[in-house]
Amino acid sequence: MKTSIIVPLYNQLPFTKGCLESINRTTPDGVEIILINNASTDGTTEYLASLSWITVISNTKNLGFSGACNQGIKAASGEWLVVLNNDVLMATGWLSGLQSAASRWKLDIVTPAIREGEYNYDLELYGCEFTSRLRNVIRRGKANGICFMAHRRVFDKIGIFDENFRIGQYEDKDLFLRAALAGFKLGTVGCAFIHHFGSVTQNAIKCARIDKPYALENKAYFIRKWNLTWWQRALRRNAEKTSNTFHSLRERMLYGHTLLEKCINGRLSYE
Repeated sequence: MKTSIIVPLYNQLPFTKGCLESINRTTPDGVEIILINNASTDGTTEYLASLSWITVISNTKNLGFSGACNQGIKAASGEWLVVLNNDVLMATGWLSGLQSAASRWKLDIVTPAIREGEYNYDLELYGCEFTSRLRNVIRRGKANGICFMAHRRVFDKIGIFDENFRIGQYEDKDLFLRAALAGFKLGTVGCAFIHHFGSVTQNAIKCARIDKPYALENKAYFIRKWNLTWWQRALRRNAEKTSNTFHSLRERMLYGHTLLEKCINGRLSYE
């Protein structure tokens, strides 16, 4: 299956380098890789120009996550499209794991297992041990905007990211909700594993002193768009929390891991 990888980015060159190096090391030949550079000013532009094995789309201003991803989706030629943040590292077998999971469980959108936070472990050893234990584990109906693989038919039917979500946040939740309501199958699986440093680009934007609280604006827009009352939002939160707690306890008890793990201040938590 022809696959395209789409990575939107804004500055944070060291993370972009690590991400691309891990993609290059773990991804087979023939995969299309598209980087969307949202007007970076830290040497990212020059670095990307030195790489002959990727396609680069350069913007003169920051179009945000939605705008950049949409550019990549429109430019991609793959049947399957992988969208991922630039502050991730890929473990060996991550792409084949997503592909096999999509085929096995008839998924239209599939997300790998993720360990987030401090990078204080051996990714290859941990990823290999993790996927060997959790290769048959799936959380149905769950996906994560950090990294997901979607079939092109999803975008053909429901459209691309809603660019009314400014800069970033909530656009992935909106996309996954539209996909689920359209009848597409989503899942997070244990047969693929990546590391996510966490909110790197968002923190960079905050440091750049963006003048408006875009996260709150996006949340308000999401609520208006879906006409959600306070009670509906409370019920959704409680249902999601209950579901995550159930899956987390079950996975931890049976396999010693969970599909989402976080390491903060040296302490590993399971979610």
